[in-house]
Amino acid sequence: MDQQDIIDTAHEMADAARAAILPYFRARDLSADNKLAEGFDPVTVADRAAEEAMRAVLARRRPADAILGEEFGAQDGTSGLTWVLDPIDGTRAFIAGTPTWGVLIAVSDASGPVYGIVDQPYIGERFEGGFGLARATGPQGSWPLKTGGTQTLSEAILFTTFPEVGSQAEGAAFHAVAAQAKLTRYGMDCYAYALLASGHVDLVIEAGLQSYDIQGPMAVVQAAGGIVTDWTGGPVHMGGRVIAAANPSLHAAALAILSEAE
Repeated sequence: MDQQDIIDTAHEMADAARAAILPYFRARDLSADNKLAEGFDPVTVADRAAEEAMRAVLARRRPADAILGEEFGAQDGTSGLTWVLDPIDGTRAFIAGTPTWGVLIAVSDASGPVYGIVDQPYIGERFEGGFGLARATGPQGSWPLKTGGTQTLSEAILFTTFPEVGSQAEGAAFHAVAAQAKLTRYGMDCYAYALLASGHVDLVIEAGLQSYDIQGPMAVVQAAGGIVTDWTGGPVHMGGRVIAAANPSLHAAALAILSEAE
């Protein structure tokens, strides 16, 4: 596995996605299609353009690798590696003009992600983790990523995207954790995981995620010293109920509550 080539390819993909997306962000005439017959799961021309741009980089640089993307599905490969792509994680935030969405890129083998990027094009911040790297770059320079040392739920800052979290039982389990946390905030999408890896947030708890929602953030958080599992403490790189914690103490405390969800 040529780690440097994978890293360089991932950054070229993130650059290409930025260039594809930014002309559409906060555009007055941007429209969104709804993927659902009931409810609202939007997709825009920016989502599709970004994934196409990233796939074009892979076709040129790493044609033997497999691809799994939110908008254009799976493409087989022969290398044993899969690129897991979410061109815009947080399309609802994107169409609302809030800069909490991001481009998610992960490289996975059979055991899960080995390297990942969370990129916020509008702010210009990029978080990466894996292959011995845990770092971020942005308008203020570059800095190492390291999760925080908060040890108790009573001092923890907790994030999730939707107040409902998932099913009624999942929501009840989440709010049982939130009742013990110092501060709970909502609606940050993938940027919450970047804040966790940066040491500003202590817990992120979500349900109903897909593999492309979690693999990039998972790689970054784990490289920064955090723990990412499902609500039983098992693997979660294929999606589902996710808990990302800054350290083992917080993970165990939250897991003890979440594991009671039906």
